[in-house]
Amino acid sequence: MMRVKGIVQTLLLNRLRENGGMFDWWDEIDKSQECQRFIFHLLAVSYAFVSFVALVQLCRIQLRVPEYGWTTQKVFHLMNSVVNGLRAVLFGFYKTVFLVKSKALEMVLLDLPNLLFFSTYMLLVLFWAEIYYQARSLPINKLRPAYYSINGFMYFAQACIWISVRLSHSPIAIEFARLFISVISLCAAFGFILYGGRLFFMLRRFPIESRGRQKKLFEVGFVTGICCACFLLRCFMVLASVFDKNADIDVLYHPLLNLIYYMLVEILPSALVLFILRKLPPKRVSDQYHPIR
Repeated sequence: MMRVKGIVQTLLLNRLRENGGMFDWWDEIDKSQECQRFIFHLLAVSYAFVSFVALVQLCRIQLRVPEYGWTTQKVFHLMNSVVNGLRAVLFGFYKTVFLVKSKALEMVLLDLPNLLFFSTYMLLVLFWAEIYYQARSLPINKLRPAYYSINGFMYFAQACIWISVRLSHSPIAIEFARLFISVISLCAAFGFILYGGRLFFMLRRFPIESRGRQKKLFEVGFVTGICCACFLLRCFMVLASVFDKNADIDVLYHPLLNLIYYMLVEILPSALVLFILRKLPPKRVSDQYHPIR
């Protein structure tokens, strides 16, 4: 009986060792210099491609309607190109970024694209909010000041956090900075749910025979779902990194986690949104296409 028990224990231990070895490949990739170089350069190339696509789309819109000046659509594509281009440069020089001596400077380099990404996609929420308010005959004069105020507060608060990290070198300030990114990501997801959802259900009430109704429903519904999912995922991932160091994202020794994270929260969502919104604006003046004031 004791012999059988010993055999069973041995088999269980071997099975546990085998299961533990299932994740050895993850650790090997994290420790491999070649894998680090390949993954971070892959991220750089992916971001550069998305940036180039956004820039090409901006040029197409400008050639199509040069007389309208800087419209919401043009600014959205310009900011998309800038954000993804900045990420491409950062991941192209990943060792310089991740091994910079000043923690505050490292946070500026890594967090600034997060803020710009937020501003870019909140511009899309603003555009939808204006369409919704105009369709309901509601005043829209407070929407743009609200957008500028929210963004101004966000950049000011983040600058204060960077200064606090530079002066105090406190880990609490670093964790607070991550919590701040998590909170603004949650707010962005809420903005898409609120105005994307309102616009979607308003379009559903239009007559079925309305021209372009189905296409606009698809556009608003898919973009809302994609953006809401990517901001919620960013919120939860950043929040998890505060409490679990193994889930830390912006570090040199977690390349595979960085690949999964940035692909899911920025690269794929940006590429999908650019594809869905690829249609050029009409040449004639439209109520849904107006310059930024």
